[in-house]
Amino acid sequence: MPLQLGQNSRVSTTFPRSRRSQPGYNIDEVEDFLEEARRAYTADRGAAGVVNSESIRRMAFSIKKGGYAPAQVDAALERLEDAFAARERERALAEAGDAAWYAKARTTAQVILDRLARKRGKRFHRVGPFTNGYRAKDVDEFADRLVDYFQHGKAMSIDDVRTVVFRSQKGGYREAQVDLLLDAVINVMLAVRQSG
Repeated sequence: MPLQLGQNSRVSTTFPRSRRSQPGYNIDEVEDFLEEARRAYTADRGAAGVVNSESIRRMAFSIKKGGYAPAQVDAALERLEDAFAARERERALAEAGDAAWYAKARTTAQVILDRLARKRGKRFHRVGPFTNGYRAKDVDEFADRLVDYFQHGKAMSIDDVRTVVFRSQKGGYREAQVDLLLDAVINVMLAVRQSG
């Protein structure tokens, strides 16, 4: 693949590019974030970094025509999140020990289950009647799958949670609240996976 120049003459070969007429992620923003992540990952283990698994999960880039292909960047961010989560787990285990780590994961899982034990249509706060939120039926169906995962060991992957999409609905569930719960689910799943 030939070298391609991004904004400010930055050489950009990290990811494939979208076609010039197609939207992609802003190359400079992606490269700047990856450099920041590299510095954070190689920093002294005791140093508190701005980049962590949660900030990687929440990262968003602006869109530009001819930018980096989103699918490849998203896949790389998922791998990066996994690497940071594993390192964070190692640090937490070294500081608090196995018992405290697993107790925290169990406590978080119980908080999730308590929320999901509510009646369908009442699991999360609703937005106003003229505002779009997540479609309650979609969220409730996925919530039932989460309950099956936590209580009955039904198969579910981290990617299932990362990539779930809910349709919108006037007066639907408040998106930020649902997203926070999904983040907590991913944290627990990462903790369980890293322990295996």
